[in-house]
Amino acid sequence: MTIDEYAAWAATIAKVDEHPSNERLSYLGLGLASESGEVADHIKKLLRDDWLDKAGLVDELGDVVYYWACLCAATGQQPSDVLKASAAKIKRRLSEAASR
Repeated sequence: MTIDEYAAWAATIAKVDEHPSNERLSYLGLGLASESGEVADHIKKLLRDDWLDKAGLVDELGDVVYYWACLCAATGQQPSDVLKASAAKIKRRLSEAASR
């Protein structure tokens, strides 16, 4: 399954349509923030306990991807295009930093 196929599938689960309401977009954004917080909690516990629950972290990363993919679908973006744009932005920043 490609990331674009995953996003299309996830959008059906999350009931994302072509013109999502502000409430649906808010729900998805808050879901992303919440799951990102759970990822951060695993990192916090790593710092506190010097042990990482890798399986738990991976599980939460999957939840982050789900909400991210749903938001891509809700805004009419192909996740693969978002990833390409992100890579280009990072490369541009690295290039700018190297030229300083």
